[in-house]
Amino acid sequence: MNELRSRLVMIAGHRLFNAVIIGLILLNAVLIGLETYPALYNSYREFFIGADRILLWLFTIEIIIRLIAASSIKQFFKEPWNVFDFIIVLSGHLIAGGHYVTVLRILRVLRVLRTISVIPSLRKIVNALLMTIPSMGTILLLLGIFFYIYGVIGTMLYASIAPEYFGSLHSSLLTLFQVVTLESWASGVMRPILEEDPTSWWYFVTFVLIGTFVIFNLFVGVVVNNVEEADKENRPSPEEVKLAQVQKELEEIKALLKTKKSKG
Repeated sequence: MNELRSRLVMIAGHRLFNAVIIGLILLNAVLIGLETYPALYNSYREFFIGADRILLWLFTIEIIIRLIAASSIKQFFKEPWNVFDFIIVLSGHLIAGGHYVTVLRILRVLRVLRTISVIPSLRKIVNALLMTIPSMGTILLLLGIFFYIYGVIGTMLYASIAPEYFGSLHSSLLTLFQVVTLESWASGVMRPILEEDPTSWWYFVTFVLIGTFVIFNLFVGVVVNNVEEADKENRPSPEEVKLAQVQKELEEIKALLKTKKSKG
């Protein structure tokens, strides 16, 4: 059993093993994409179903290998990405047992997310994004207050001029979301209102300046800062590098003293 486990540890840590798994995930993604073409899927339905089941069992074997190779089951599930992979594969078996109900088949696209768990650089970015959640909460609160104020003002001022955009609070908020993305905000929203009310320019200009160029840049700044912090955590500090050098030198001295004693 120990020999089997040691072999599985070597397999699980091998670059070729990870490369094969990434290739299978990408192949699975391509097959799921091809299934969205009804003519192609209906012509080769049995092939797609068979290929999906084969890939599912290959992913299951991968999880079993990694589970046995781990020092313990508890240690395996202590890693969030391992839990994620396990849930994705387990849900695949539940979906397969559901005889490919349309809603369940749609959920299979979640397997593509496993590329995040097997590629370290993607894991680093996602971990950095997760670190931004506490900061994002404060910024989202600020953005919500900002949207609400401008939504109420827009509804009061322009409901009679452009009821399709500012007829109610929820329609005003949806319009402001379009404006903040800079999607046809000038020609599609502002210009028609500007023809009726020439003073309305201040409303849109201030909203774009504050919403797009200030608050949205806060999001970018927080994300970039946390990516840098996550990168620093993965890099050894100068103190750690020096400590490793000292330990290496001590080991060399110990080895030298042992050789001298053996000669003496």
